Amino acid sequence: MTGPQRGRPHRDRPQRPQTGPRKPRRRPLDPARRAAFDVLQAVSQRDAYANLALPALLAERGITGRDAAFATELTYGTCRVRGLLDAIIGAAAQRSPDTINPVLLDLLRLGSYQLLRTRVEPHAAVSTTVEQAAIEFDSARAGFVNGVLRTISTRDEQSWTAELAPSAEADPIGHAAFVHAHPRWIAQAFADALGADAGELDAVLASDDERPRVHLAARPGVLTAAELAAAVGGEVGRYSPYAVYLPGGDPGQLEPVRAGQALVQDEGSQLVARACALAPVEGDTGRWLDLCAGPGGKTALLAALAAQSGARVTAVEQAPHRAAMVSENTRGLNVEVLTADGRDSGLQPGFDRVLVDVPCTGLGALRRRPEARWRRQPADIPALAKLQRELLAAAIGLTRPGGVVLYATCSPHLAETVGVVADAVRRHPVRALDTRELFAPADALGNGPHVQLWPHRHGTDAMFAAALQVL
Repeated sequence: MTGPQRGRPHRDRPQRPQTGPRKPRRRPLDPARRAAFDVLQAVSQRDAYANLALPALLAERGITGRDAAFATELTYGTCRVRGLLDAIIGAAAQRSPDTINPVLLDLLRLGSYQLLRTRVEPHAAVSTTVEQAAIEFDSARAGFVNGVLRTISTRDEQSWTAELAPSAEADPIGHAAFVHAHPRWIAQAFADALGADAGELDAVLASDDERPRVHLAARPGVLTAAELAAAVGGEVGRYSPYAVYLPGGDPGQLEPVRAGQALVQDEGSQLVARACALAPVEGDTGRWLDLCAGPGGKTALLAALAAQSGARVTAVEQAPHRAAMVSENTRGLNVEVLTADGRDSGLQPGFDRVLVDVPCTGLGALRRRPEARWRRQPADIPALAKLQRELLAAAIGLTRPGGVVLYATCSPHLAETVGVVADAVRRHPVRALDTRELFAPADALGNGPHVQLWPHRHGTDAMFAAALQVL
């Protein structure tokens, strides 16, 4: 019996498939870049909030230390400057970003941000992004990503901006908006609100890219700001007598916060609640109302101040889950929480003080919500302004003659601020008080009688407030 012929494989011997040259192994993104990419996808596809999605994802995946810091920088930075990145990507790709697959576009944004705004080596920024494009799609689209990013990498951000930004002479607001990565309509709204101080527009826009310091509020009657600062290693605030600035860390883990002796609250919000308590009201009977209470931070401070004079706070919140948050944040305080629409609460009129911190665009807190500047649209304003007018009208109707309504909103947009207040003064028996006196020692608050805080001036959110006395 003869054996198998030379050169022919035995039928029982495993045969190695003829695959040709071995393809290079594609590596997925490292944990930090993967986390950033996944959050960008959640933001663009599911309208998630980056400042909520990223911490949860980091905790879920056990990402800490330098990887967590890098993921945070990539995520928040890319979200903030998305419009600028899209303009540069469009120029490099020679096509509108709207025509690029959304997943591919998020990858390009992530890679572009690394090239233009970080110290990551260009080859690393390009190669990692290209490899992920090959994993998500195919080699053709990976080649497209490679070409776009290599074009972007040939120039720095200043060079791209000089080419793509509107003329500073012909369109100063458009130029400032592009340079500071804001939609033009928001830059215009800020300039309108600044009025004669519109020369500060660049400073306002730049402040939206700064990481805000964490502010705590010491609960009045329980802990002083000095005692809280000593307990947490913080610094006593400039304006609010309850404010403490933290150097960093997770404020939720601090013992005074866990024990309910302090709240995490922007100093501007503290000043709003304090102004409501300080407003001149003769014969205050102790009926105080927070008409738009959720999530309850201002309610808690207002209730702590009310307790010092024997007053009681009623808190109204329409959303059940936010009403539950109000109850949690005011635990141990004399607060009645009512789940109802503030425009039709069913409450009996006769309140001495009413705080109405209305829902708004949130343009005054863009530094806290990195994607918000691109999510909000001018078309959002009319419906919000209508709601704000209705809520303020309801607040006035619930306030007794001689009582005070404190209208507040975290937006400097004139349609949400002076426009709403002016409408109320025309339609209802109220007179405007000089609200600036209630915000002392804060200064540079505007020409009055209302108050406008600014992050670049005061280090707070851009809160607006106006005190109205019911006649």
